[in-house]
Formats: sequence, structure tokens, C-alpha cells
Amino acid sequence: MEVVVIGIAGGSGSGKTTVTDKIVEKLDDKKVVVIQHDSYYRDISTFEGLPASQINFDHPDSLETPLLIQHLKELKAGRPIDRPIYDFTTHTRQRELKRIEPRPIIFLEGILIYVEKELRDLIDTKIYVDTDADERFIRRLKRDIVERGRSIDSVIYQYVSTVKPMHLEFVEPSKRWADIIIPRGGENEIAIDMVVAKIKTMIERR
Repeated sequence: MEVVVIGIAGGSGSGKTTVTDKIVEKLDDKKVVVIQHDSYYRDISTFEGLPASQINFDHPDSLETPLLIQHLKELKAGRPIDRPIYDFTTHTRQRELKRIEPRPIIFLEGILIYVEKELRDLIDTKIYVDTDADERFIRRLKRDIVERGRSIDSVIYQYVSTVKPMHLEFVEPSKRWADIIIPRGGENEIAIDMVVAKIKTMIERR
């Protein structure tokens, strides 16, 4: 089985998941698997006792990317993997693992997936979701308060101290590796339809 890996990157709150969902719903879901880089966050216990408020979760080192690379190679070779499950409220990995079976199309989603060359080289088509910074911040604020039980002050502090600086240092520069840039995220139906057509052509050729 030949596998196509589609990367979907962009800043935090850019609408990566919405774009991914809209693309996937236009494809045969039996042929698709979605993997989030976020699942590979390191357990808080590996940060030498630092409290969550002092950890830079937006730096590449906060993620166990070598394990993701290994898993992606396994899937491309047609072998299943056991993916970590990360709890964002406690910043810990659960004991349980999620079995992921290989499929012809893999969507890899994350803000930092184009930063490391070894991971970048495993991605066949690289998409970058480009969304205005103010809109990204508002979306992140709503998500962290509603879904992760965060306070407004903690979200703002994290955004100013790590999210924005790391976006400027790592995420925004990685846009240069993108094959396709989608402005306005999930609202850009024309761009999404073009990506779907491109993916279908790739699959047919393989």
C-alpha cells in the first residue's frame, strides 16, 4: 500500500482542525487517518518538577517528535502504531494508548510539523493555514477556557510569554516550506475544494 501524507500546519487557533475536517469529509473516510502532533506532548513529569505555568509548551522540545517520526514511518510501511493519548487539563499522558491502523491517506496536523527536517521530509504535500493573529488569539482564548478549564489571565499570560514568541520564531518561518497556503482557514471553501481535488489526483496516480 502506497501512503500519501498530507501536512496541515499553521499557528495556534488558525483553524487547522476545521480545515482537516472539511477535507476529510469530502474523501472516503475508510482510507483516511488523522494524527495530531499534540498527541505527542511530553508528560509534565519529564520537565524536572516545573509547574505547567513555567513550561514552554510552544517550543519544539515540548513534543516527542522522534516518536512521531517513528510512528509515521511505521504507518507508511503498512504497520499499525499505538499512539499516545495526552490530557491537556493535567498535562499528562494517559496509560492507555490508541491503536492506529495504516491507511492510504494520513493527515498530520500541528503547529510545528514543518520545523524539523526529518519529519518534514516524510510529508508529501504541505499545507499552511494562514489566519490573522487577532482571530487566532480569540479562538485560542475561547478553546482554552471552555475545553481546558483555563482562566482568562492564564491564557493571556501564556500567549504573551510563549505562544506569540514561539509563533514568530518557529511557526511563521516554517510557512516557507508549504506547498499550499490557505488564507482564512476553514472559511476558504474554494481552497479546500482545490486541495481535495489535488489529493484525489495523487491517490489515483498511485
